[in-house]
Amino acid sequence: MTNEYDVVVVGVGGMGSAACAHLASRGVDVLGIERFDVPHGNGSSHGSTRIIRKAYHEHPDYVPLVERAYENWRALEAETGRDLLHVTGSVCAAPPDGDLVDGARLACEDHGLDHETMTGAALNERFPGYGVPEGYDALYQPDGGFLDCERAVSAHVERAMAEGGTVHARETVADWDADADGVTVETDRGTYRADSLVLAAGAWTADLLPDLNGAVVPERQVLGWFQPPERPEDFTTDRFPVFVTESDDGAEYYGFPRYDRPGVKVGLYHHLHEAVEPDDVAEPNRDDERALRQLLRDHFPAADGPTMGLSTCMFTNSPDMDFVVDTLPNRENVVVAAGFSGHGFKFASAVGEALADLAVDGETDLPVDGFAVDRPAIRTA
Repeated sequence: MTNEYDVVVVGVGGMGSAACAHLASRGVDVLGIERFDVPHGNGSSHGSTRIIRKAYHEHPDYVPLVERAYENWRALEAETGRDLLHVTGSVCAAPPDGDLVDGARLACEDHGLDHETMTGAALNERFPGYGVPEGYDALYQPDGGFLDCERAVSAHVERAMAEGGTVHARETVADWDADADGVTVETDRGTYRADSLVLAAGAWTADLLPDLNGAVVPERQVLGWFQPPERPEDFTTDRFPVFVTESDDGAEYYGFPRYDRPGVKVGLYHHLHEAVEPDDVAEPNRDDERALRQLLRDHFPAADGPTMGLSTCMFTNSPDMDFVVDTLPNRENVVVAAGFSGHGFKFASAVGEALADLAVDGETDLPVDGFAVDRPAIRTA
């Protein structure tokens, strides 16, 4: 038997859950299909927290989209009664010859964002949990913070279902096809027909869309939680801003105050540079722990205490580290969201809105033009 919907969304993680919520809230008959649980710990949308920040050192063009995301996260909190976005302020810190602080400053100046620049010594004095080298440059932006990522996925799914949407967990898509009349999706549980399809499958995107094989590449990432041995009060949400820091050798780290789990959470962007098959990701080990402890020794020695936990997740990287949010050429009833390259979750509430626009209207007013699927970096990957 074929079941008919207006839109089918494949993948109900950060982006897919948001797409389901935005579609359902417009009265669209939407089905979300997730191969794992909702939420789950196999992809890119778990591990308690994700940073959200406006001082966007990657490029100032991201700022309008993240400002829309802030609006949508607050609206979702009001609609569901869940606390999702926690404001702590955000810090960028780097050696004087690094690019991190300069990029953050440019984003703030271009968009008129409140911010303060200071030395590493002044940063450490203001926030005693910090211990970056005194000669570092630093930038503080008061609107930054973190999202409770698993709760955010659940809130979007709850919102979708409250508005009449349907979500199936533990159902695997085997194949799909698109023609001028619509799309067909085959799973291990049934066949579905819809007007349009949204592919938001994260690290499994290339399995469903071979055209992107080599252009969106899963990478193993490890997160760590470490308990400060003394003065844990210096690492609470009201005294310890989220951070992105750059080491002398150019490695970039990120981290969070104590929340939900024991200890301070830290990560190393692109960790050990391990491309992986998404169904075969190794468990954390001592090498992973050592790589994360290097940050604590160099920048946060007061947090260099017992290990509380290690967890794997995945980045799905594009060649230029920018997103892919677009309809497919010659298959305009198929929308893809992929390649979020380790900095996408904060945008999920806005990307979900853009995906709903593209699935229903074929276009969006949100600033996603730079994320085209046929841009040179993707075509030549």
